[in-house]
Amino acid sequence: MKWGILATGTIAKKFASTVQRMRDSGEILVAVGSRREESARQFAEEYGILRHYGSYEELAADLDVKAVYVATPNNFHYENCIMCLNAGKHILCEKPFTTNADDARELYRLAEEKGLFIMEAFWIRFLPVYSHLQKILKEDVIGQIRHIRCEYGFIAKGARKDRKFDSSLGGGALLDIGIYNLGFLHMITKAAPESFQSQVHINGYGTDDFSTIQLSYPGGCTAYCAQSIGMVMDRQAVIFGEKGTISFQDYQHAESFCVRLYDGQEYMVKVPFTINGFEYQIKETSRCVAEGRSASDKFTPEDSLTVLQLMDDIRKSWGMKFEYEKS
Repeated sequence: MKWGILATGTIAKKFASTVQRMRDSGEILVAVGSRREESARQFAEEYGILRHYGSYEELAADLDVKAVYVATPNNFHYENCIMCLNAGKHILCEKPFTTNADDARELYRLAEEKGLFIMEAFWIRFLPVYSHLQKILKEDVIGQIRHIRCEYGFIAKGARKDRKFDSSLGGGALLDIGIYNLGFLHMITKAAPESFQSQVHINGYGTDDFSTIQLSYPGGCTAYCAQSIGMVMDRQAVIFGEKGTISFQDYQHAESFCVRLYDGQEYMVKVPFTINGFEYQIKETSRCVAEGRSASDKFTPEDSLTVLQLMDDIRKSWGMKFEYEKS
């Protein structure tokens, strides 16, 4: 499929380098757009992209572009997706899909109305290791799940720190990396929590730099997650069942997990990436477009909306609003 990229930041570079290695699968980058033409030109030269534009509007108007990867800051996702849908483009939009669930509902509605595909780029959802995990859970290997724990944290400095915490851009740890924790929990529970409790630290930017969340799910399963931009937390996760545990040393870049049963059995499941993990969401987008779908049946709008709504509710419990929500 012929791709265009909106924005030229770090995540856009990872996407571009991935597509470069998927040419034999029919994936090709044909255009890139930035608010600065020089940034677009340099990006195009680095990744061998045919055309570059000094505006997002010009990229959306490129008739050769079939699908757009939206990699702009959080608060621009909604308006960028609206523009691309109105230009007749299929969309893979970086997470968080939008900064609130209502905007996301409107994007899914509009895409369906126009007969175009749209999906949140929650890339870990498509990692092959998780298909193996679901099989093990379905076979009741560790028994009924009682508790799940996961965490994710890193330190941002300088301009990156300012951008990560910028309230006008929909910043903060919850939407940036807490979404991975909550998305992982949803992958396991396949449900919205019945209740949650959360503690948060709000920084001088007016956004969250650290929080913990305790959740209760239907059927008695509980969960705990912690997310921080300011403290290093290994991306570890553990699923506790009646018969044993499943643990991930890195649940985000997951290529393996360990099954430990209480009867003494222990074994590893290893499923390495073909490239870097991004390739699977790209393949899913192309599959769905080829089949004429407006949404994925593997990562549905309901899956995405459940996590987005939960993040809305968590922010509301904190009393934290973004700058553009205060008027």
